Amino acid sequence: MGIRSLLPGRLGFGTAPLGNMFRAIPADEARATVEAAWDHGIRYYDTAPFYGAGLAESRLGEVLAGKPRDSYVLSTKVGRVILDEHETATPDFGEKGGLFEHGNPNKIVHEWTADATERSIEDSLKRLGTDRLDIVWVHDIAQDFHGDQWLQKFEEARTGAFRVLSRLRDEGVIKAWGLGVNKTEPIELTLDLDEPRPDGFLLAGRYTLLDHEHALQRLLPAAREQGVDMVVGGPYSSGILAGGTHFEYQEAPAEIVERVGRLKALAQKHGVSIKAAALQFSLAHPATAAVIPGATRPSRIAEDTAALNEEVPQAFWTELRAADLVSPAAPLPHDA
Repeated sequence: MGIRSLLPGRLGFGTAPLGNMFRAIPADEARATVEAAWDHGIRYYDTAPFYGAGLAESRLGEVLAGKPRDSYVLSTKVGRVILDEHETATPDFGEKGGLFEHGNPNKIVHEWTADATERSIEDSLKRLGTDRLDIVWVHDIAQDFHGDQWLQKFEEARTGAFRVLSRLRDEGVIKAWGLGVNKTEPIELTLDLDEPRPDGFLLAGRYTLLDHEHALQRLLPAAREQGVDMVVGGPYSSGILAGGTHFEYQEAPAEIVERVGRLKALAQKHGVSIKAAALQFSLAHPATAAVIPGATRPSRIAEDTAALNEEVPQAFWTELRAADLVSPAAPLPHDA
């Protein structure tokens, strides 16, 4: 079953921030944010064990436990097993060091074998307080976490997680699976395989207003040819497109700050919110099934919903392209 047919709308909710990403978020604030997503009609929720060493899953599960299970779509990820013991050393998260330093103190094991995949799913079900998952993504088998070793991790997942998830899909235990990564190369490699076949992929940060050229050239044509759809994670490029200071989970460099300034100036000229420009750009590609921005405050959910529905004038998109702020090959809303 394709990813697009499973999703109940084009706007979902990404829960990475609920794992105390960048800051310690009070429990009542996290709960209120998930409740706000529900109240605004969002019915697709994505999470992962990695987000705060199980914290995001637990927080999401506490709210969804009071909702009818058939009324929402839930995805989580495999590749990290959360242990009961606490971490005493500084965890190695590659380029993402310090990302969840305010999360749970539990030790995280990075493993994509068959046994680890099955254990990860069992643990996620417990933290989420549910009896089933709809979609499972294979998490972070890419260069940003593993450097030159990423191909070894990919092979571990190909012979482990990929096969387990294919079997669970065929048995009807889950409805779909794919990759959840911040780089295009693992997805490109997966699309070249004869088997197993994923149903879609979650690509974070690689199809945004600030970063989309590589995906347009290398990944999306193959995905379209094979009929494999994409969920866009991180449509605000780690927050820099939504008023934050982070890009690629780090403080944004000067050239990115300058480009964002140009985007915001153009948006202001046309009376457009930058969030609307970001979300609607990511959704304009025919391979995009949904976007899943994250949030830690209820007010942000209202902004996201409004941004999705905002009327953006054609003149904005025309000038955006003329100013060379997007790739000439990028589909824009007014192209249709």
